[in-house]
Amino acid sequence: MELAEVQNLVERLYGEADRERGVAPTVAWLCEEMGELAQAVRKGSPTEQLHELGDVLAWLASLANQMDLSLDDAIQRYVTDPP
Repeated sequence: MELAEVQNLVERLYGEADRERGVAPTVAWLCEEMGELAQAVRKGSPTEQLHELGDVLAWLASLANQMDLSLDDAIQRYVTDPP
């Protein structure tokens, strides 16, 4: 699945509710999911780690959608001019 497809899927599944929630609460949820990912990396099974990676990606896609930004565009700098 391409990043644009991830954003489209998240939009179809959660877009309306995500926009009602707003950007600031979405960032808070993303941070919470990052914490859960960190815990899974330290102590979780590969299945748990994969689950949390998916959650982080979904919340990141939600945030990008709410900001009308493309994750494909965001990652492009790593192709053209990596830090």
